[in-house]
Amino acid sequence: MRFLIVFILFAGALGAEASGRAEKALAELDRALDRRTVYIDARQKHIDSLISRLDSAVKPDSGLLMDIADAYTGFDNDSALAYLQRGIDTTEGLAEMEFRWRHASLLPLAGFFAMALDEYASINPDSIPAEKLAGYYDAGRQMNSYIATFFKMYPEVYTRRQNSALEMQKKLLDILPRESAEYKFNLGEYNFLTGQTVKAAVLLGEIVDIEPPGSKFRARAAHHLSTIAKAGDDEDSYIYYLAQSAIDDVLSATREVASLQELGASVNAEGDVPRAHRYLSTAVANAVECGAPLRMIDSSKSLPIIERAHSAHIGAWRRTMYWIMGVMAVLVLVLVGTLLFLRHEMRKMRSLQAKLRGANYAKDIYISQFLQLCSIYMDKLNQFCKITVRKIAAGQADELFRMAKSGKFVEEQSNEFYDIFDNAFLHIYPTFIEEVNSLLRPEERIELREGEKMNTDLRILAFMRLGIEDSSRIAQVLNYSLNTIYAYRNRLKARALNRERFEEDVMKINSSI
Repeated sequence: MRFLIVFILFAGALGAEASGRAEKALAELDRALDRRTVYIDARQKHIDSLISRLDSAVKPDSGLLMDIADAYTGFDNDSALAYLQRGIDTTEGLAEMEFRWRHASLLPLAGFFAMALDEYASINPDSIPAEKLAGYYDAGRQMNSYIATFFKMYPEVYTRRQNSALEMQKKLLDILPRESAEYKFNLGEYNFLTGQTVKAAVLLGEIVDIEPPGSKFRARAAHHLSTIAKAGDDEDSYIYYLAQSAIDDVLSATREVASLQELGASVNAEGDVPRAHRYLSTAVANAVECGAPLRMIDSSKSLPIIERAHSAHIGAWRRTMYWIMGVMAVLVLVLVGTLLFLRHEMRKMRSLQAKLRGANYAKDIYISQFLQLCSIYMDKLNQFCKITVRKIAAGQADELFRMAKSGKFVEEQSNEFYDIFDNAFLHIYPTFIEEVNSLLRPEERIELREGEKMNTDLRILAFMRLGIEDSSRIAQVLNYSLNTIYAYRNRLKARALNRERFEEDVMKINSSI
């Protein structure tokens, strides 16, 4: 009853905490994998230092051989087996037996099941001192567990080997110190394997809490807890404990692992393709580097998942690239459109600048002609005043009256004004006469006399083009009566191709400046 209450509380805590911890654990695993080569190099340097000490020893040192074999176990099993075999060949008695059972425990990873069983059976447990029995039983448990794992598809063999592993573990529990982490782990694992998940969860949870990161017991306990969580449909806790187990394996540079492979398949099912590809690829690399055919066979099952994950990742990357290329194409089109628009606007700007310069030039001409005209009128007015003063002083008032009445003076000034105006206007509108004629019927087109630049018809239209459309103002400037101007304008409309739009068409004639 006590265990049931503890388990309920423990399960509740797992559910509450793991939902937020799973992603954090995966992120921590990603960081650990980033430094995987650092941990592997550190373990290799440790092994190299042990080998260097062994090579410099005067005689074979069984302790160093065992240390090297331990350091290689789970890292490079071929090398571990080689050093264990070397220990078998160079030692005798108890030392030789210890190398033999350790050798037998690793042979299943290389696929030598019968050899492992024969070698382990060749050892008489009655000849092993009590302080060494724990190592003997642990080796038997591990050997049978490896064989059982390989024969999961063969229930009869699997059950027999699993029962043998449990029997060895039960004997191991009888001799281990009750307060040791090894005892707690083995008891938790034994409860787990015998279906007592409530007790197993409590004990294995204690191992995860008290053991330091990188501990082999912590890694194995976390893996068992992930299996318990999966059986209870607690996906977050399942991911969390798998990640914790994988982190401990990475920190200890252990390459004979199962957690990372299982985690890769799980995150792939969740749709996290990049992580799945990384985890599964690393798991396969671990199996190859470790030299463990049994793990290679397990890992090979994940190759289709890796391929699918990789293909999915490549597909996602390709789709992303297509999107990027599409966006870039749109941006290029926008840029080209913008450049064309700017080019068009620059052309318009240059055209406007040219027109502005033309307008300024026309203004300068107008001002120049206006000043010239004013100067001429002032000079003529001055001359007329002098003539008036002279005629009156000479008593020739009658002659002065006849001169003024004849209108000759005004006619001369008008002709000079027309000449200056014609030159200035035709300079700005050199095609004015041709364009006006294009608006008239062929038989009604304006024909100028020899030496004539413009006539009255054209001057009236010219004033209208300059914006002086009021007939009274035109009459005043040209020194004609208002009725005369009306008559001219009506005759011009009558001669037009389009009487109603004739004056509007005249206003549309552009200057060449």
